[in-house]
Amino acid sequence: MATEHNQDAQDLQQEQVEQDTTQTQAETEQADVSVESLQEQIAQLEGDLKLEKARTANAVYEAQKSVERIQRESEKHKEAVLEKFAKELLDSVDNLERAIAAAGEEKTPLSEGVELTLKSLLTTLEKFGIVAVDTANGFNADLHQAVGIDPTAKANEIGNVLQKGYSLNGRLLRPAMVMVGA
Repeated sequence: MATEHNQDAQDLQQEQVEQDTTQTQAETEQADVSVESLQEQIAQLEGDLKLEKARTANAVYEAQKSVERIQRESEKHKEAVLEKFAKELLDSVDNLERAIAAAGEEKTPLSEGVELTLKSLLTTLEKFGIVAVDTANGFNADLHQAVGIDPTAKANEIGNVLQKGYSLNGRLLRPAMVMVGA
């Protein structure tokens, strides 16, 4: 009986060794599969990361371009609004100049007040880049609008300025209405 008992014990030990061996082999295979699986996951994640970095860079680029476009449009809008506002103010300048011309040479407190108001308005306009168009250096079709012929003026010279012209930062706001010599 002792030999049977020893035999059973040896059989049990052998079965346990076989199970341990089988379990170790299964764990090794799982470890191999896990390492390969993990390497595949790492490769996949690295690819996803590159793709997301590219998308992020593209989004940042598009956002910067949008900001630049909006700033350009904003500047154009500001210029258009300033131009429109300046054109409206030019009517006031014209009216003040007519009032001064109507007063003639007589200096009254009222005419002096009108002159000071005109001077103040012109100074303010100059601060914002609005200046009178030059009419002293001859006729220029880009800056002047000929509305008639002045028989006393030389050819291609401005004889009489009917209405001053103005420019805004180098761009013509309103051409000067002039009489030109023939």
